Amino acid sequence: MGCAPTAPKSIAVGLVLATVGAIAFSGKAIIVKLAYRYGVDAVTLIMYRMLFALPIFAAMAWWASRGKAALSRKDWLGVLWLGFTGYYLASFLDFAGLAYISASLERLILYLNPTLVLLLGLMLYGRRITRPQMLGMAVSYAGVVLVFGHEISLLGREAAWGALLVFLSAISYALYLVYSGEMVKRLGALRLVGLATSVACVFCIVQFLVLRPLDAAWVAPQVIWLSVLNATLCTAVPVLMVMMAIERIGAGLAAQTGMVGPMSTILMGVLILGEPFTAWVAAGTVLVIAGIFVFSRSGK
Repeated sequence: MGCAPTAPKSIAVGLVLATVGAIAFSGKAIIVKLAYRYGVDAVTLIMYRMLFALPIFAAMAWWASRGKAALSRKDWLGVLWLGFTGYYLASFLDFAGLAYISASLERLILYLNPTLVLLLGLMLYGRRITRPQMLGMAVSYAGVVLVFGHEISLLGREAAWGALLVFLSAISYALYLVYSGEMVKRLGALRLVGLATSVACVFCIVQFLVLRPLDAAWVAPQVIWLSVLNATLCTAVPVLMVMMAIERIGAGLAAQTGMVGPMSTILMGVLILGEPFTAWVAAGTVLVIAGIFVFSRSGK
């Protein structure tokens, strides 16, 4: 009896954490678009984001590894692969794509991620796709195509290239999700995320050192502060918030709460970046969110 009042409170806290985490995640695209206004390129920008995020993720990995068995060689190879696909490659492709398309379209493309995980499951493991899931996927992709068609009419080939880069980013992250299941069970979510993201941070820093001269690190002060915000408020903090939310309300409800993400990106894009909010964007957003909702419900 004494525990009954705490259950609704835990659910409420979980919903707040999931909502704030989704909004914080969605702010990443806004910060990247703002930083591009100061003449920085994707390689330098992602280096700064990961440089500032590395101490946070390394501390996360250390905290979660206390008292646990050391990783085997196989585990380290798995961490390297997941860090490369899930956080380094996905992040870099996303940053590169944002140089060419709006934050709104970027968020809608990334929101297709659950459908990509299912398609990879079909191709790699022969997992069945139900008719309701196919319907949800069709509706969601129609929404993205609608917004993409409008954007390409305004920006031409640049929009096509940017959308392709972001879509490849979504595929890369979907690969991470597909292959991370067994390692999450073995290492724990917090430990795996801390280790994989730390690996990705190192990849991004090394990439900069290989591809750019050291004087390319001299950027406008605004880029530094925006990168600090990106590393903390839009990267480390929402990772922890979403994980804490999943502990309280489960992955399914946390994912559905995350539907606020595209809407918050579009709103911030209009208010902060001055991106136009057209009927095409509105219709595409409704289709994507409705499709993912149908898709996620049909998978139960």
